[in-house]
Amino acid sequence: MANVIITGASRGIGFELAKLFGDAGHRVLALSRNEKPISGLKHPNISSFPFDLSKSSDLQKLEQAIQNWKAVDILINNAGRLLNKPFLETTADDFEEVYQVNVFGVTSVTKAVLPKMPKEGHVVTISSMGGVQGSMKFPGLSAYSSSKAAVITLTELWAEEFKETGPSFNVLALGAVQTEMLEEAFPGYQAPVTALEMATYIKEFALTGNKLYNGKLLQVSSSTP
Repeated sequence: MANVIITGASRGIGFELAKLFGDAGHRVLALSRNEKPISGLKHPNISSFPFDLSKSSDLQKLEQAIQNWKAVDILINNAGRLLNKPFLETTADDFEEVYQVNVFGVTSVTKAVLPKMPKEGHVVTISSMGGVQGSMKFPGLSAYSSSKAAVITLTELWAEEFKETGPSFNVLALGAVQTEMLEEAFPGYQAPVTALEMATYIKEFALTGNKLYNGKLLQVSSSTP
């Protein structure tokens, strides 16, 4: 059984991922600013605590929480911050708030967990089709989509830097999934994929994808957006 850390676990894909891994017998540390949905499950295989990945004090809590773990087999960087706002109205602070979660938070969590990860470990970062060069883009998502592009390149760089020692790094660019975040970005749009369906795919990829992929971007999308 794997030791798994999932960020952004309070709702949507992250919440479903935590339940799927826990139900399969894996040991899960589910992290989010609002831990009530996860702690309310009272699942024997899932632990949690309030976690803001933009706070250095919370990152120290994470390091302490896994101090006695033999290893962290899987890290899923799922937490994300959305901003849908016309570019001319988007302030520098807006950009910083989005990047603080979607880029700097991902790097900080990954850096904190890496010392505990074996060569066979797998870091899976969740990006978006909006961050893929040449994909369809949408107005109002300058901060969000550009931040999701950044973690794609980071994944490629990390895979190269750690190719001798591991772990493996891959990034999934998701298309439309019926989540609260999608409703915020595209009110009224009905996605063809549920959060549970996408979480099921991500779980299996996290467990097995590193056998075939490293430093790769996989586009997981059947629709636009």
